[in-house]
Amino acid sequence: MKQYQPENIRNVVLLSHSGAGKTTLSEAMLFNAGVINRLGKVDAGTTTSDYDQDEIKRKISINTTLLPYEWHDAKVNLLDTPGYSDFAGEVDSAVRVCEGAVIVAAASSGLEVGTEQAWSYCDKAKLARLFFINKMDRENADFGKITGEIQAKFGAKCIPVQMPVGAHTDFRGVVSLLTMKYYAGEKGEEADVPSEIKEQATSLREKMVEAIAETDDNLMEKYLNGEELSQEELLSTLKKAIADVNIFPILAGSALQNVAVNRLMDVIREYLPSPKDAGINVSEDSAGKDIKISTVGPLSALVFKTSADPYVGKLTYFKVFSGELESNSQVWNVNQNNPERIGQLFIIRGKNQEPIAKISAGDMGAVAKLSITATGDTLGAQDKPVKIAPATYPKTLFSVAVLPKTKADVDKLGSSLARLAEEDPTLIVHRDPDTGETILSGLGETQVEVAAEKMMRKFGVAVELKAPKVPYKETITSAAKGEYKHKKQTGGHGQYGHVILELEPMPEGGDNQFENRVVGGTIPRNYIPAVEKGVHEAIKEGVLAGYPIVNIRTLVMDGSFHPVDSSEICFKIAGAGAFKKAMADGHPILLEPIVNLKIRIPGDYTGDIIGDLNTKRARVQGMNPEGNYNVVDAQVPLAEILRYAIDLKSMTQGRGSFSYEFDHYEEVPAHITQKIVAEHEAEKQKMAEGKA
Repeated sequence: MKQYQPENIRNVVLLSHSGAGKTTLSEAMLFNAGVINRLGKVDAGTTTSDYDQDEIKRKISINTTLLPYEWHDAKVNLLDTPGYSDFAGEVDSAVRVCEGAVIVAAASSGLEVGTEQAWSYCDKAKLARLFFINKMDRENADFGKITGEIQAKFGAKCIPVQMPVGAHTDFRGVVSLLTMKYYAGEKGEEADVPSEIKEQATSLREKMVEAIAETDDNLMEKYLNGEELSQEELLSTLKKAIADVNIFPILAGSALQNVAVNRLMDVIREYLPSPKDAGINVSEDSAGKDIKISTVGPLSALVFKTSADPYVGKLTYFKVFSGELESNSQVWNVNQNNPERIGQLFIIRGKNQEPIAKISAGDMGAVAKLSITATGDTLGAQDKPVKIAPATYPKTLFSVAVLPKTKADVDKLGSSLARLAEEDPTLIVHRDPDTGETILSGLGETQVEVAAEKMMRKFGVAVELKAPKVPYKETITSAAKGEYKHKKQTGGHGQYGHVILELEPMPEGGDNQFENRVVGGTIPRNYIPAVEKGVHEAIKEGVLAGYPIVNIRTLVMDGSFHPVDSSEICFKIAGAGAFKKAMADGHPILLEPIVNLKIRIPGDYTGDIIGDLNTKRARVQGMNPEGNYNVVDAQVPLAEILRYAIDLKSMTQGRGSFSYEFDHYEEVPAHITQKIVAEHEAEKQKMAEGKA
């Protein structure tokens, strides 16, 4: 593939609800461009884009795939993204490096939540965009209906620039309202507009012309004066209006039948902006700010994706914003403040890699086996370091505990989880200090399940996913006294340690305290640290269900010792024993974490959401309207919302979102405490039987 100047490159992201046909559309585009010689099918697992085993198995896109092709003296880098919300991080990465978007909607099913999300991605990034109404060959395909839905949802700036001829089995092609020509069949052969739809096409063209004229004062004046607007005026004004996000064209076709796809490719090339038309979003903490999209400036390239390729190892995808990146060179990693060695560069298309000497400004490529570079880093020049703003990712909301299945898996678990997190920035791995579990957090259930399958396939690590344990705590509600005498005589030196201590409950929030109140040397001063050590060990595991103990003051009051048989270990054992006895007598209770939950939902769902919160022991604190949405604030036990990402998605058809943060601990109701204690006893019994 030859080198292209930034003005002749189009970086375009395909967005849609899952199942609208992005992958089939990308396949048709590659076929039309002569990149592939036969059309693959999603169901058969033969598409260029969905080549990953998980994608073939599930028949959905999971990864963003780079699919470059050449079309009429331009290079188009097409990024096919997942439509499933669990993989939103992949979409964020792709949107960050594109100047234009094609939002695909299915004519048969109309607007879906994924279409709304696609629009919000583009809005956030101020991306030029157009709609492609796919599946015009399907039953119930209705271009007029879906166009009306788009305009009702996203505004009157969404304007048809094409009109389909026929629908379902009668779908034959499209009329371009710009040229008033009919493009028929797969090849898009030009013909006159069929007489039976000429009147409808003329009416739609009138609306389109008016919408284009409204974006330019001079053109509007001519239009209102009844003057004929030239084709050149319309086309140049339309191109500017699209780039300025003032008009969003609506096109139609069938990706499966490959009808009108070549017309979409023409519109992408002619009307979507090039990298040259866009600015560079530089990080606030960047040393250098002044940078332009040009092949002659200093190098500046953003890493937007990392993948673990089973054949070449770590594969790093990047977009060059300025200058040129050459194979077998050395660059400066601005984020890590270190040099990075660049090996052979590749043009990537699906799973295929084509070696290339250099990648220039505006273009995308990949390189294998970088040592320090991660997703979001900028590669540049040490003397002129510019840090490009990376993509921002949604917060993780769904967590699972990851348990290795065998001893061999334990050793490889940490490194394989780290590599998964490197591949997907929306996967967060941490160890819970309270429960000791390894926690994997993501955007949804499917994402973490795919991650577990990937660990097995790529790294040979078998894991089990479970709901994470809630980090309960234990405390006492009344002061209590405990006494423990550790005494053993086994010939020779014996063992002797005797401790009397008192426990007092403390207000929440402070650290546990330990005080020595012994007078008269009944416990020698040098044994007090051993008593404290025993108490600290006992604090780690409560008497109710084995959870850590909080909000307690321990007072060592008295005891006794033996001049020969006493030792530090004896007083450590006695300290722990006395503490446990006092703890059991202090009316112990379980405490659970309470979080502040913020839920953002369309107004129609408010009643259902509040009703559901009432079943989760939540206290609704208030509700605020935010446009068409309501924001509900509530306090709720963490134990009740471990699977809330799944619950909210099903209750709101994916339109709701939520966030939460820890607030405080509260006493667990008695009936739930009984259940937790019973589960703990059963687990202890099971472990004891396993050891036996």
